[in-house]
Amino acid sequence: MKRYRYQWLTVGLVILVASAIGVAIYDTKSPASTPGVGSAIIEKRYQEWKKLYLQGNDQQKFVKTNVGKKDQTLSEAQGYGMLISVMAAKQGFGSQKTFDQLTRYYVRHQISENNPLMAWRQNQDDIAMVSNKAEKTSATDGDLDIAYALILADEKWGSKGELKYNQLAKRLLTAIQNQEINQRTHLPKVGNWATMSQNENLVRTSDLMTAYFRKFAKYTQDSRWNKAVQNSQIILKKLSSQHKTGLMADFVTVSGERLQLGTVKPKQVASKYDNQYGFNACRIPWRVAYDYQISNSQVSRKIVEKMDDFFASQKRVTAVYSLSGKPLEEYENTAFTAPIAYAAQVTLNSELKARYTKKLTARITADDYYPNTVQMAALLTSGSIGQ
Repeated sequence: MKRYRYQWLTVGLVILVASAIGVAIYDTKSPASTPGVGSAIIEKRYQEWKKLYLQGNDQQKFVKTNVGKKDQTLSEAQGYGMLISVMAAKQGFGSQKTFDQLTRYYVRHQISENNPLMAWRQNQDDIAMVSNKAEKTSATDGDLDIAYALILADEKWGSKGELKYNQLAKRLLTAIQNQEINQRTHLPKVGNWATMSQNENLVRTSDLMTAYFRKFAKYTQDSRWNKAVQNSQIILKKLSSQHKTGLMADFVTVSGERLQLGTVKPKQVASKYDNQYGFNACRIPWRVAYDYQISNSQVSRKIVEKMDDFFASQKRVTAVYSLSGKPLEEYENTAFTAPIAYAAQVTLNSELKARYTKKLTARITADDYYPNTVQMAALLTSGSIGQ
């Protein structure tokens, strides 16, 4: 669509008024106008993923995260599973039955009757899946995906059945806001266990899910989520500007109402790559591009496009980078390439689309839960472009 230098006076007045009251004036380069990956290939991959990774019985199912004989799962995985199943249903090939099976498992493994956050890990004990005392704490990323999936389910099917998605979502969001959101920074903590001075300011950068926070604000009418949107974008902009690559570390610290940034050390939280672009931060292109897809946020667009430019400059994308762009591993991993491929779909980066769409649509394999499940979630999100 061409832009004309001279517009009708009434159009100009509308723009002036909209700008004055803070209404977004959308750029004509809208991701919603671009078709995503075809539905047939997405459905095929979904059936592969479902067969390989969903375990349980007719009442409850979970996403298996290990390759051992005894099953293990994580709240992170349950969040992905619920998100994947409801997005598949929205695209015409998933079922409410599958979503409900996953939801019942979540409900069964809440931290307690009074705390709807999900226990972060369960292991198989005979025929039961159980959490020990140390595992009855939370991981914020899993809870955020579960809450978002419940809202999508309420929008898709309503909440008049056995499982009241709206009640589950609002109860969970209250707990997230009270236990997993830093009340000074309004940013997500890494879990409800992060209450001490040395860890309460830790932020998993891939948890800055502005698309989710927008939805939570509208769904609950709780204005604190708007503050989470605002501050998340402030931090993402700061982190993006620190390096020419636009890459961000798996974890950072953010403190005080002025949102002072700090760094973490290797192995301070999860791995030797805590302060590098590793297996947590690799999800950022997916999470931030999704915000651009649904809200047309120009802040999100610029952040993703800067990362796009870096990855387009690489002959191949390997797992784990320093923030300056040095590959720290020689092997490839779909957890890194699939989010980049999806982001390229959203930002209309033809070079990255041509190079990595095959990675996004590749066959789902049984070798590793994490990259295959991130791929499935990103692929389904790609399928929602233009809906």
